[in-house]
Amino acid sequence: MTERALVFVFVLAAVVFLGILLLVRRGSLKERFAVLWIGIGAGVVVLALVRPWLDALSEFLGIRSGTTTLFLVANLALLGLLLHVSVIISRLQEKVRDLAEAVALLRARDDDGP
Repeated sequence: MTERALVFVFVLAAVVFLGILLLVRRGSLKERFAVLWIGIGAGVVVLALVRPWLDALSEFLGIRSGTTTLFLVANLALLGLLLHVSVIISRLQEKVRDLAEAVALLRARDDDGP
């Protein structure tokens, strides 16, 4: 990796890290998701830095370019994150439905009143 590309990777990682910290500070992003995003970003940066290992992994997998392997690993990590978020959304939908039913029952009870 050229020096220029390495500097670009570090600057981009720093900008993303600061953006995540700002989102957490404002309350727009929960800490557990921030840890996941920072972990994914750190993993991609590490893979970019250890290019010989990445090239060896690419050769082992039969992939021609280490960059392609890097994108493959990053995409798989993001797909895992999306699956995790989908599970959380599914749980929250069930809770919202249960709460809506409970509110409807309370309103019906109040409307019947004494």
